[in-house]
Amino acid sequence: MLSQAAQVRSRIGLAGQYASVDENLTGRDNLVLLARLCGAPRRAARERADELLDTFALSEVAGRQARTYSGGTRRRLDLAASLVAAPAVLFLDEPSTGLDPVSRTALWDLIRATADQGTAVLLTTQYLEEAERLADRIHLLSDGRTVAAGTVEELKRRVGESAVHVVLAAPGAAGTAITCLRRALGREATGAPGEARLSVPVASAVDVAAVVRALDGAGIAIADISVAKPTLDDVYLTHVRPHHRGSTP
Repeated sequence: MLSQAAQVRSRIGLAGQYASVDENLTGRDNLVLLARLCGAPRRAARERADELLDTFALSEVAGRQARTYSGGTRRRLDLAASLVAAPAVLFLDEPSTGLDPVSRTALWDLIRATADQGTAVLLTTQYLEEAERLADRIHLLSDGRTVAAGTVEELKRRVGESAVHVVLAAPGAAGTAITCLRRALGREATGAPGEARLSVPVASAVDVAAVVRALDGAGIAIADISVAKPTLDDVYLTHVRPHHRGSTP
């Protein structure tokens, strides 16, 4: 790889957290310029630009300066720019940051389509919904290290078949309840210590009853309780909280 660094770089695309296109150029000119910088002849550069403008629904605004684009449109242009050279690998850093729900969903569809066409996409995100919608495989990081990895379903199964969601009668009792369940059942509940809500991974109805008995035995009153499949939030908190500095012991 080191001996062929230039060739490797030519096969990599990058879209950072914020749009990096030239705001003074039109959308089309941005893409043509990048294609020319990648070595494409003028005609091929224009054809590649038009192809990407069509793919990313930018044709109608192609003649406008990028500074006039909305946030969602800029992100689409930025993603298109990262694909000018048809890279084998595409790095995306929090691509939907700052977008409204409609623009975010549209961008996700484009990213998914890019991956489906054969581009390997490595995406970093703090949006768990984004990870669940887009990722074939997820690595959860804490302090720069992988603490869990797998598909969404694999990660959820490791947490438990279901999760018990408990609302405590006393505000701020979650910290005490988390400690109680850890000691009584050996299970790592998730929830903010100063709040009244927590979630506990369980494998069966027997475990649900055990949660109720443990809290009742500790004198912790329950206001409401429900059972649901674990979410990616449950997975994240289960794996990351024990590794996070300042987390509840």
